[in-house]
Amino acid sequence: MEQLQALRDHVVRLLRGGHAFDTFEVITSDVPPEKRGDIPVGAEHSAWQILEHIRISQRDILDFSRNEDGSYVEKRWPDEYWPAVAGPPNDEAWDQSIEEYLADREAIEALVADDGRVLFTPFPWGDGQTLLREALLVADHAAYHLGQLVILTRLLDA
Repeated sequence: MEQLQALRDHVVRLLRGGHAFDTFEVITSDVPPEKRGDIPVGAEHSAWQILEHIRISQRDILDFSRNEDGSYVEKRWPDEYWPAVAGPPNDEAWDQSIEEYLADREAIEALVADDGRVLFTPFPWGDGQTLLREALLVADHAAYHLGQLVILTRLLDA
């Protein structure tokens, strides 16, 4: 039981980041407001689009993981995972996206930390996914796109 709690703690720390690279909070705060909608030469997306994609994807995984009532509806790829507009409508939208991401990350952390939830048993509504797999997917996905955001910010000469 002690090892299982240690695993839960490690996964929660992984979700928060900050060990091998800066945290989500630091990386998103480094993007200047006037550059959030810019797409540098050679890049596919703006900082806004990457931020929203991370948030939307994480929410989708959270909704899937909490699907005990069967209400989860799969999103259409890629249209419902990437915003079409390059820039946020205003600074408040950027801040709200960050707040929603952090709230959803906290909800995933709570699922992982809940010793009443089994990490290894596949969800009855999935095709083999487990809570551990979904939490690791959230961490991996965020790390990948946060790396993109760091590079994008540098390309924008921020």
